[in-house]
Amino acid sequence: MIPSVITLAKEKKLYDEPNNRSSHTKVVPSLGGVAIFIGFTLAALIFSNGYLIHELKYIIAATLIVFGLGVKDDILAISPKKKLIGQILAALIVIILGDIRISNFHGILGINELNYVVSILFTIFLIIVITNGFNLIDGIDGLASGISGICTMALGIWFYITGNYEFVIIASSLLGALIAFFRYNVFSQKNKIFMGDTGSLVIGLLISILVIHFNELNIYPDFKYAIKSAPAVSIGILAVPLFDTLRVMFIRIKNKKSPFQPDKNHVHHRMLSLGFKHVQASCIIMTVNLFFIAVVFALKDLGNPLLLIIVALMGIFFSWFPSYLLHRKKAREIQAA
Repeated sequence: MIPSVITLAKEKKLYDEPNNRSSHTKVVPSLGGVAIFIGFTLAALIFSNGYLIHELKYIIAATLIVFGLGVKDDILAISPKKKLIGQILAALIVIILGDIRISNFHGILGINELNYVVSILFTIFLIIVITNGFNLIDGIDGLASGISGICTMALGIWFYITGNYEFVIIASSLLGALIAFFRYNVFSQKNKIFMGDTGSLVIGLLISILVIHFNELNIYPDFKYAIKSAPAVSIGILAVPLFDTLRVMFIRIKNKKSPFQPDKNHVHHRMLSLGFKHVQASCIIMTVNLFFIAVVFALKDLGNPLLLIIVALMGIFFSWFPSYLLHRKKAREIQAA
């Protein structure tokens, strides 16, 4: 799909133009999300047969909505308000029709089963946070697709081990599309392409659905390979998009700016300022996310309170450390001058 999408984008001049926030200097087609969406949808439909996965039709319907939002935003640009309304609509389809929602807090803060309305509202919030988290880390070559691939693979392997093959198909379909995109985004010079909002929104929605299902399967962990600290493990799996988004939002609010106003305060921007190339920065950040995943699965029996504290401390450290190194670098440059 991707070479065809690139040809279309070039003919219609659908490029991502460099600006003051961009990490690239050349115009690049930005409709890679179209290929990701089509690749995922075809694979999921073909290999599921449409009957074994009751939720699939609702997942694809919701994905179609964010796909449409992304395409319009990549070509014409839409307001954050309209984008948010579309994401809420997509979330409601998944939650109400597909019954994919967070129904239990696993004892966090002494809360277990949630009221139905509270469950819907919290799940909408969760889907929007995760979806936009992946949207915000899409800033350098290979980062969004690499982190998404790692998160999807971690969840897909767990679904496979525990026999939840319906969601293995969904995870594998997404992973296959991400691997294909990663190859063109990172390694191709002639056919380089960005995923745009189309890709990042679709990926974020699908991963949020996988995370919700992962938590719901672990409400009553009385089966082999069950994880009693599922919420803390989920945060560890999504460490990079979640902690980077929280840190950037905090900086914007602290500077009395809108939390939705774009800037260059993301971790990947810090890595580029330290002198790393795109692929180097992406590989380092992906390694950090792999480290988080290894830690949370190794410590999965600690319980949510303790594991959440460990993950939060790790997240704060890894979010702060690049800024510390950049500060040291600037101080040395000033001293040398």
